[in-house]
Amino acid sequence: MAAMHTAIRLLMAVAALSCTHVASAQTADEVVDKYVAAIGGRGALAKLTSRTMTGTITLTTPQGDLSGPVEIYAVPPNKSRTVVKLDLSAFGAGQMTVDQRFDGASGYVIDTLQGNRDITGAQAENMKNNVFPTPLLDYKQRGATVELTGKDKVGGREAYILVLTPKSGSAARQFIDAETFLPLRAVIKVELPQIGEVEQTTEFSDYREVDGVKIPFAIRAMSAVQSSSIVISNVEHNTKIDDALFSKP
Repeated sequence: MAAMHTAIRLLMAVAALSCTHVASAQTADEVVDKYVAAIGGRGALAKLTSRTMTGTITLTTPQGDLSGPVEIYAVPPNKSRTVVKLDLSAFGAGQMTVDQRFDGASGYVIDTLQGNRDITGAQAENMKNNVFPTPLLDYKQRGATVELTGKDKVGGREAYILVLTPKSGSAARQFIDAETFLPLRAVIKVELPQIGEVEQTTEFSDYREVDGVKIPFAIRAMSAVQSSSIVISNVEHNTKIDDALFSKP
């Protein structure tokens, strides 16, 4: 049972990674424009043909924290892959790997604990909407809408609240720092096996510039069933990534 709960927490953490491409002063369009400028500008973003990130993920469990390596790959417009590995020997389950892939049209998960499966329903739609390098660059062309609904505080900082509603899939609330216009938080509902719909809150910090683009090197995900944190150690842009990397094996 402990291993199963850990697997669910890992799936939540992987789902949180799908929210790393988030939005960005008075009207919704002004906030979006200032967000895009803050993270690097349209010129720098247009030069990105891929992103590879590596780091460490830590899951908080009742039995203690579990840490392991994480790899994240992204290619425009919405191809993605996230690989997480954890040693569950303490729970009698050995090495666990969750390898989540999306090829732009369909998704698949290689899960050594709960079994391999296709990604369907709302989760598949959300991955389709996870446009790299950010869904807000061309949201109007894709039929999505953005609404500015007010302000709130995130960690003591004032933030604009944008609601990004795609043509299909879950709407996402995005909290944009009112001073720096960098994303502070994203809230979206995700679907998890054996649990159903869960609201996931993801917070972003430790922004660093890589190739003219600002990226959060610290990502913290929270929900009613788990919490996790990701620390990115390396980011590379514009490396050649084989399309087969995102496909169902």
